[in-house]
Parts: sequence; C-alpha cells; structure tokens
Amino acid sequence: MGRGLQGKVALVAGGTRGAGRGIAVQLGAAGATVYVTGRTSGSDRSEMNRPETIEETAALVDQAGGRGIAVRIDHLIPGEVRALVARIEQEQGALHVLVNDIWGATVMEWNKPVWESSLDVGLRTLRLASILTPSPATSRCHF
Repeated sequence: MGRGLQGKVALVAGGTRGAGRGIAVQLGAAGATVYVTGRTSGSDRSEMNRPETIEETAALVDQAGGRGIAVRIDHLIPGEVRALVARIEQEQGALHVLVNDIWGATVMEWNKPVWESSLDVGLRTLRLASILTPSPATSRCHF
C-alpha cells in the first residue's frame, strides 16, 4: 500500500478485533498514526472476555509501517470519549480519519425482525460521532 496517509492521524474506535483491526492495520500500512480503542487490553478484559487486545492491534499497525497507539476506553461513557478527543488534539494537533466500528452489545435478540429489536445499544454507539463533531471555530479536527 502507498504511504498516502503519512503524517495523518486516525482513530479506529473498536479496533480490538475483526473489521476494526483490519482497518487499523491498513491505515498503518498507508502511513497513518492510528489510535486503536476498545475495552479489552492486556490488563483489563471486557465482559466479552475475548483474547484479542488493543495492544496487539497497535503492534500490528506498527508492523505494517504506521504508528499504533492503544487506548482503553468505553465509548458509551461520554467523559472517556471527551478525554480521548482532548488527548489526540494535544498529542497530534488534529484528527483526520475517524472509523466507528464499535458495538458493545452483550445481548442479541435472535428470532426477531430487525424492526422489532431494541435500537438503544446501536444508537448509543453513535454518541462517539456526536462528541467528536468539532466546532469549526475551535478545533483542528478535520472530517
């Protein structure tokens, strides 16, 4: 992959495993600094208790040629998200790419049509985008 994202900063929310991990690695291969967030770290597991960690994803970003930064965060807690945004702005000066691959559901509603399922969890995950939406007059975040 080319280095078209050299000097750019990305945040992959939900980068512990799966599609989020793959996207984070490819952003790294393109040269980006990638903040990889999730609830499972080497020292603290989410209730899902899966083996993958945000540190492993950050290491894969490094191996791909980017710079991976692991940050344990629960994106359903607005204060944690605000602290992350402040950290990125302080450390990097800007955020150029935002990938929202969070889910966080612990209950699935099987045997129900999607329109009868609870949308609460899915809609709450969109909080990340609303918190990250910068004020054009005060922020150097670019979306």
